[in-house]
Amino acid sequence: MEQNTQFIGQSFAFLDAVEQAERAAELNRPVLVIGERGTGKELIAERLHRLSPRWGEVLITMNCAALPETLIEAELFGHEAGAFTGATRVRAGRFEEAHGGTLFLDELGTLSMAAQERLLRVVEYGEVTRIGASRPVQVDVRIVAATNEDLPLAAEEGRFRADLLDRLSFEVITLPPLRAREGDVRVLTDHFGRRMAAEIGWPQWPGFGAAAMAELEAYRWPGNVRELRNVIERAVYRWDEPARPIDRIVFDPFGSPWRPVPMPKATVNQTHVSRTENSHQRPVAPAVAAYEDVADLKAAMDAHEVAILRGALSRYRFNQRATAKGLSLSYDQLRHCLKKHGLLAATAESET
Repeated sequence: MEQNTQFIGQSFAFLDAVEQAERAAELNRPVLVIGERGTGKELIAERLHRLSPRWGEVLITMNCAALPETLIEAELFGHEAGAFTGATRVRAGRFEEAHGGTLFLDELGTLSMAAQERLLRVVEYGEVTRIGASRPVQVDVRIVAATNEDLPLAAEEGRFRADLLDRLSFEVITLPPLRAREGDVRVLTDHFGRRMAAEIGWPQWPGFGAAAMAELEAYRWPGNVRELRNVIERAVYRWDEPARPIDRIVFDPFGSPWRPVPMPKATVNQTHVSRTENSHQRPVAPAVAAYEDVADLKAAMDAHEVAILRGALSRYRFNQRATAKGLSLSYDQLRHCLKKHGLLAATAESET
């Protein structure tokens, strides 16, 4: 877990979640932290520990999704020598290591039902039994767990123990996604940008241009703050004119004309038949088609272009200038493409 972290943001949704965590930190009760990837669940867990009476004790972190199911229980609860193949010595589990402090269980929803059952006993009785041992060991651990899953739904479907969920959900802190944090994209952009500029030795911070900032604020940020940080730091280090505001954003670092393309699967070619039967009509190829299925190159290219335009417009919330910038087109070039494919009217309706 990253140390010396700080919370950056000013939106009400974000500040409410931070205040909720600060109040819950004082109590020796389990806390569930819910949120999409990149929203800062690890930071909230660290804050819960640092502001609690256990702040001087250890904070142990375990990602439940990082280990195969066969090793999860041994990692959590420990094992005796000879308990299973490869167990050559006694090993204390994460609960024993966290005794007196806090155990942060990330990706809680990935735990197997067997591990959930053993975890329930720890929560109820404060004791763990190592694999292969006959006597339990008493532990004093505060549990903070995080997930991006809908655990109540998982409990209804039988994928998560309802009784364990009841015991872990004394307090539930749901972190808002970045797209719901009004004004925070601009604040975070300035923070990450200044930090990166100082790291690479720029004499001053020029900021981002108006068009680039419009792109950043229009983007949906599926990876939330973690994705934003990568995009901003990448934009700063790639910019060669530190005296001028940054005006180029790359959201997808994998975007390249030389990006490897997976080989198409062998399928029965049915396009020729449909073209023969409907020769008086212009065939429309699917947005993604196997190479050997393409019977009309122009139609296939048009369909692919339409798919790209629709996806970009949606990503930039139908802001045509931001979309043009994101596709490395001029505004007039984008308008020409939209008109060519009959998308101009639909785009104008979306903008209104």
